[in-house]
Amino acid sequence: MIHVVAIITTQPGQRAALLAAFNANVPAVLAEDGCIEYVATIDAAGIPTSKGNVGPDTFVVVEKWASLDALRAHAVAPHMQAYAAKTKEMLAGRVIHVLEPVDV
Repeated sequence: MIHVVAIITTQPGQRAALLAAFNANVPAVLAEDGCIEYVATIDAAGIPTSKGNVGPDTFVVVEKWASLDALRAHAVAPHMQAYAAKTKEMLAGRVIHVLEPVDV
């Protein structure tokens, strides 16, 4: 299994609009072969502000994929290309961590 943690930072004040576009794309992503989980997350309400908060212009996508090949196919899927084009102007930056479980 492959885990992805994608930290998405929007242009100031654009998080709600980018999340709307993200959520509209979720059904297509979940229908992809090998997609196990694909969800956007934000700072939990009621948690005190700390260095660990992502803030009002950032969200974190938590993904699980059956394989690296499934993730690679996701990256080039037509709906992902359309999403990228639609949201390009709202995006300030992103950091994507691709991880695998540790065999102990």
